[in-house]
Amino acid sequence: MENSFLIIGAGEVGLAILNSLYDYQEKHEHQLEIGVLVQPLTSSIAKVRNNSKFVNITVEPLDLINESIQNLTAVFKKYDTVICCSGFSTGHGMQVKITKAVLDAEVRRYIPWQFGVDYDKIGRGSAQPTFDEQLEVRDLLRAQNGTNWIIVSTGLITSFLFREDFGVISLADKTISALGGWQHSLTLTSCEDIGNLTVEILFHKPEILDQVVFIASDTLTFEEISNQLEELFNIKFERRLLDIPQLEKEIQKDPENVFHRYRLVFTHPGVTWPMSQTFNEQNNIPVADLGSWMRENIL
Repeated sequence: MENSFLIIGAGEVGLAILNSLYDYQEKHEHQLEIGVLVQPLTSSIAKVRNNSKFVNITVEPLDLINESIQNLTAVFKKYDTVICCSGFSTGHGMQVKITKAVLDAEVRRYIPWQFGVDYDKIGRGSAQPTFDEQLEVRDLLRAQNGTNWIIVSTGLITSFLFREDFGVISLADKTISALGGWQHSLTLTSCEDIGNLTVEILFHKPEILDQVVFIASDTLTFEEISNQLEELFNIKFERRLLDIPQLEKEIQKDPENVFHRYRLVFTHPGVTWPMSQTFNEQNNIPVADLGSWMRENIL
């Protein structure tokens, strides 16, 4: 049990953590029991089983949405550490449901799906209603002492910054829109760094328990992001300012548009922290800054 890990979900973050666990196992010649919980009848099962790197992995096909808390608990009980990478796609209330099942299972360590911003600082009632559920999860964890927990705060996942529908960077139109102001900053962490740093946190000595750990690949202002983009592509990007009144108007016009809400909430100070505050910088662990990530993934 001490060396058994269950990853919930096999999306970008889940696969990154799986890769890092297998890398750690090989590097340290340390045998781990590794499982992954995926929705049944999806391509994720084949994606995991057909990966030659994932030797002796246990696939747990389980429907998070329709399965009872009791059945989830029965699976979670088999593992020492559960790491939730299911994201928000499973729908409202799912992170609370998963957390309750983890606590019922009396798992020793739990890393919930909190790979994002500083939810404590943002607080309830923000532009993004899904963030309130993140605070509900934190309340559940802090109100008990049967399961140790670690929250890994990452800021914005780097690849999300380049989604055309997010509406910040458009590589197609060569535009960049600053959220709130050009001196407002974002903390960015790549999926690969999330995987590597989460595993480093899990195996850190002395053991890290019952705390929020901040990590980052980079923290940059919108002006700095713009300058790096223009340097990389050697062209001028059109720069647009989306100030808070304008972002609020967009939500009023189309309140169901999730990206309008994301753009407004990312003007909050709780989406950014200095590199000096991060686990990786304090422990001299190398990460891929934005320039490195862009050269690797965009050019």
